[in-house]
Amino acid sequence: MFHFAQPNYLFLLLLVPLFLALFYYSNLVRKRKLAKFGDYELLKDLMPNVSQTRQRIKFYLTLAALTLIILAIARPQFGSSTESVKRRGIEVMIALDVSNSMLAKDVSPSRLEKAKQMLSKLSESLSNDKVGVIVFAGEAQMQIPLTADYVAAKMFLSSIEPGMISRQGTAIGSAIDLGIQGLSTNSKTGKTIIVITDVENHEDNAIDAAKLAAEKGIMVNVVGIGTPEGSPIPAAGTMSYKKDLNGNVIISKLDEQMGKEVAAAGKGMYVRADNSNGALKALTSSLDKLATAPVESKIYSSRDEQFTTMAWLAFFLLVIEIAILGRQNKWVNRFKWF
Repeated sequence: MFHFAQPNYLFLLLLVPLFLALFYYSNLVRKRKLAKFGDYELLKDLMPNVSQTRQRIKFYLTLAALTLIILAIARPQFGSSTESVKRRGIEVMIALDVSNSMLAKDVSPSRLEKAKQMLSKLSESLSNDKVGVIVFAGEAQMQIPLTADYVAAKMFLSSIEPGMISRQGTAIGSAIDLGIQGLSTNSKTGKTIIVITDVENHEDNAIDAAKLAAEKGIMVNVVGIGTPEGSPIPAAGTMSYKKDLNGNVIISKLDEQMGKEVAAAGKGMYVRADNSNGALKALTSSLDKLATAPVESKIYSSRDEQFTTMAWLAFFLLVIEIAILGRQNKWVNRFKWF
C-alpha cells in the first residue's frame, strides 16, 4: 500500500486547484479585454501566431510537474510487510530505577541521566540481540517487551522520567520477577536482567527473586548508581531539596552491599557506575560471555522509496513544456502539431 513518509507536505496540493482557477480566470479576463476591440473570432485572424491550445498544454504540463514535485517532497513509499528471520543473539531485559532518589547528583549530571547515557551507549554495542525495558520505583511496569528495534528502545530510554511511576520506593524484586516473565523460555539463548538502581529503600525480597532468575538460567547483573556517601534529592520545580517530616534534608545513599548480594544471588556481577566508563565496559564484557542462540524476530521490511520516479517524471514534463513554443512559427507549423 502507498505511504507518505512526509505527509505534512501534502497540504501543498491545495495549490493545484488554486493555480487552475487562476489560469481560467486570467483567460477569462484576457478574452474580456480583447472583446473591447471587436469580435474575438475575427481578432484571431489578426493573431495567426497565437495558439491557445499550446498555452493550455504548457500550463497543464507545468501543473502536472508541480503536482509530482509536491508528491516527491512528501516521499511516497510503497510496500509494507513483515518477515520472520533467524538471528543469533542474546536477550537483555533492562530494569531501570525511576524513583525520586535517582535525581540525586552525586553522579554527574544525575543518577538517572547517567544511567540513561550508559544504556544509550550499551544499546549501540548490541548486535542481533533482543532488548526489553522495565521501569520501577514502588512497583514495576513493563514499558518495552523484548524487541530487536534498538532505535525505539533508545528513543524511549531518552524520555524516561521519575514521574512515570507514582508509587515511590525501590521494588527491585518486582522488577526482576517482571523481567523473568518478559524473557523467553528458550534454554539455548543467553538471558540477562540488568538492574540499574541506587538500591535504596528496597521493599521486597530482591534476593529470592534473583535466585529464581538464576534457577531459570537468567543472569542478574546489578549496576549501582550513586555514592555510599550519598547526596540530597532535588525537589522538582524548586531550588531546594526534599526533606523528611522533621524538616531535615534527606540524603540518599547507595547501598552497595545489598546490590552485591542481589547480583551474587542472580549469579551475575555488581558494578558501580561513576563518572568513568568502567561500568559500561564491565557490562559489555559480561554480555559478550553469554551464549548466543538463534532468536526469531519479526521485523518490518523497509518500504521502497518512490520519490525519485516522480521527480524524474516532473523533470521530463518540464523539459517538454520548455520545448513547446508558446507561439506558432512557419517551420513548426508545417507539421500541424496542434
